[in-house]
Amino acid sequence: MKIAFLTAGGLAPCLSASIGALVERYNELFPSVELMGYLHGYKGLLLGNTLSFPPEIKNHNKLLYQFGGSPIGNSRVKLTNVDHCVSKGYINDGEDPLDVAADQLKEDGVDILHTIGGDDTNTMASALAAHLERSGYDLTVVGLPKTVDNDVTPIQQTLGAWTAAEQGAVFFENIANENTTSTRQLIIHEVMGRHCGWLTAATANEYRKRLDKIGFFPELLMSRERWDVDAVYIPELDWDFQKEAERLRKRMDDKDGVNIFLSEGAGLDTIVREIEAQGEDVPRDSFGHVRLDEINPGQWFAKQFAGHLGADKVLVQKSGYFARSARPGERDLDLIKRSAFLAVESALEKKSGVAGLDEDNGGKLGLIGFERIQGGKHFDHSADWFQAIKDDIE
Repeated sequence: MKIAFLTAGGLAPCLSASIGALVERYNELFPSVELMGYLHGYKGLLLGNTLSFPPEIKNHNKLLYQFGGSPIGNSRVKLTNVDHCVSKGYINDGEDPLDVAADQLKEDGVDILHTIGGDDTNTMASALAAHLERSGYDLTVVGLPKTVDNDVTPIQQTLGAWTAAEQGAVFFENIANENTTSTRQLIIHEVMGRHCGWLTAATANEYRKRLDKIGFFPELLMSRERWDVDAVYIPELDWDFQKEAERLRKRMDDKDGVNIFLSEGAGLDTIVREIEAQGEDVPRDSFGHVRLDEINPGQWFAKQFAGHLGADKVLVQKSGYFARSARPGERDLDLIKRSAFLAVESALEKKSGVAGLDEDNGGKLGLIGFERIQGGKHFDHSADWFQAIKDDIE
């Protein structure tokens, strides 16, 4: 039996560990199985670029728990975006990416494919499995839900999201010390989250938990208020800019600084409309998503707020690459291993789907049908822990 692994999309603190956990379980249940990976996700599948796992990895799989990133590489490729695949040279003009990918899996003799990614990765896997089934090829596909945004329906907690929040808090704990370099300093912490504010909210929550564990000297320039969060902006909440500017101006006057946690998707529609009104093209990726790193929402908000707050210095810092590239923390590693073990057991029973915590089944770990997987889930900002943050800082 041949097992193939594929990781795709952006990084999250779970990819290497997920493969390690899958290998661990296969070694326990089916030690003679052959393991391989497609290099750089669906790009490698289309190009036939593979990597054979050495036998030693079965006895040393726990080394992968120590790493962030992916041991087989990632890319953002949508198999249904024919033009993109042709323009990148992944397929020839006139070819169908699904046909090319299916033929490659047949040629490689893959029996089970494990995809580790977000909704795009797993919906592509579903389309591929259905395509193969129509051609009579028996392939089992079992995915693991990866994304730091925690925005996949009906997954209660995606792999890597907890760690990304924890690492974002560590990042800002250092950045916050910059408030001592200037009077009236505005610091904007831009956090990943295109449509979902969970990561921004969770990062602010983790950061404030860290503040609870340290002492301060208010007699010096070291008060809790100076280091604390003053605003959390997420895509799910509308807010009045003028009122916020007035509130934060008072905060600036009182504590000589303002710290904002900003989801990169907050206010995105406004920014896009402004760009298009100027006759400029909005940069997008192969999935049609706006390239947020090129638009720089943090810089845009900094310009809007700086004058209103009378800021002497403005600092915009992004924790995205720092947070998403970490190795998993304890909570995530436990969830990764439980999910991966279920994925292996399901695959050996020839059951396809995504192994995750099912919100529609009381948050229990189970195999979720691909047809139920959707992206763009919004953060429930009515959650008690988030309301406690809002009540505390506003």
